[in-house]
Amino acid sequence: MINFLILPILIPLVTGVLLIFAAKRIMLQRWIAGISSVIAIIFSALLVQKVRIDGIQTLDVSSWEAPFGITLVSDMMSALLVLTTSIIAFLCLIYSFWSIGEAREKFYYYAAFNFLIVGVNGAFTTGDIFNLFVFFEVMLMASYVLLVLGGKKAQLRESIKYILVNVISSALFVVAVAYLYSVVGTLNMAHISVRISEVSQGNPPGIITVIAVLFLIVFGLKGAIFPLYFWMPGSYYAPPAPVLALFGALLTKVGVYSIARTYTLFFYHDTGFTHQLLSFLAIMSIIAGVIGAIAYWDIKKIIIYNIIIAVGAILFGISAMTTDSLTGSIFYLIHDMIIKAALFLLAGIVIAIAGTSNLHKISGLIKRYPGLGWTFFIAALALAGIPPLSGFVGKLLIVKGGFEAEHYWGAGIVLMSSLLVLFSIMKVFINGFWGTPRAYKGEDKVPVGKMMIAPVILIVLAVFYGVGSEYVYPYISQAAETLANPEIYIEAVLKEY
Repeated sequence: MINFLILPILIPLVTGVLLIFAAKRIMLQRWIAGISSVIAIIFSALLVQKVRIDGIQTLDVSSWEAPFGITLVSDMMSALLVLTTSIIAFLCLIYSFWSIGEAREKFYYYAAFNFLIVGVNGAFTTGDIFNLFVFFEVMLMASYVLLVLGGKKAQLRESIKYILVNVISSALFVVAVAYLYSVVGTLNMAHISVRISEVSQGNPPGIITVIAVLFLIVFGLKGAIFPLYFWMPGSYYAPPAPVLALFGALLTKVGVYSIARTYTLFFYHDTGFTHQLLSFLAIMSIIAGVIGAIAYWDIKKIIIYNIIIAVGAILFGISAMTTDSLTGSIFYLIHDMIIKAALFLLAGIVIAIAGTSNLHKISGLIKRYPGLGWTFFIAALALAGIPPLSGFVGKLLIVKGGFEAEHYWGAGIVLMSSLLVLFSIMKVFINGFWGTPRAYKGEDKVPVGKMMIAPVILIVLAVFYGVGSEYVYPYISQAAETLANPEIYIEAVLKEY
């Protein structure tokens, strides 16, 4: 029997190791990395279908049954996130062929790229809280390499900040896991949920609330929620477009996924304090993100602050804990991964043409590059959630779930944020693509046609995700059902235990 479950982790791992030995042979690296990514997409799609038909898939590594051994778990949410990650990774990879430069390619760029995907897919798949920490570290170490490759002053400055924040976050993660283990005596996520139920018996002790807040701080730092997002605008600004697309689409989403997983599986017994705190921070994230996105006149910064807005909207849905809000959060999470990757790649093309990301120095691009302009326009509408594009369904369900949970102010702010998101991103379109065309030094050398392949595919996916939402909905609904009913996850992992 083939364990589809482990292949999205194993394939990039083996690929990354192979690419270390082919560091100087660029074409060979591209072929190996490209073929490997396609194979990973195929197995990820097969995994989604298997979970759809047969339910949650588990794999006990080394035949040690849960909760004693290391367990990998794919429910529909993790399978969908792994598939989305594999697709985005492939498209960022082919974008890199035309944009990243030979200097980086010869310096283990593709190896680090694959190790990053190992960490992301591992974090989505692990059923063990300590191995979540391990996969976080794999992901972060690869991201350190990708961030500093190129050796520019801004990259080195921001990488120090990025590493310091993540080292502190990792130390807090270990402390939180140690506290949790001292209370429940297990690291298996399903078993942790059972043990917290036994310890709590309807009234969780204070230490469980403290641990829940600790996990929120740890994952909030990685997911960039208010007020812990301070490191992100600078650190994400430094790397080149394909790395920025990977970071913006995937890394913060691992933090968001971890909050969603722990707050629906571990800390759902008494939501009075923990989920209200999460709801407050989610709303504040939206407000802070909107202020940043409107205030800046820099393309990268505007899209980066829109990440914070999206993180807030997703987590507001998680905090409401209704079936609709959870469904909406998963819908919106996948939408945001796709559309942020597309926007960062499109912004990379604009910056390559204009030589700057400052909107005051860019105008009239649509006259010479109409395909780029109209693709960006569709991406902007999808980002704002204009029906029937991909952001609409998720946000609608989040707002509906917010009203059902009587979080009227929060739901209203999520709704209003769509208008302000549209204003912030249309500022890029109106100022950058309309107006008097300018001549840019070296623009003829930019392979715009080749660089457009990846973002166009992503926009097509985003449009299908919105227009064809009725075909996607059964998968999302199955994912939300597991979050809303943690006993489904527990029974699948622990079986007769």
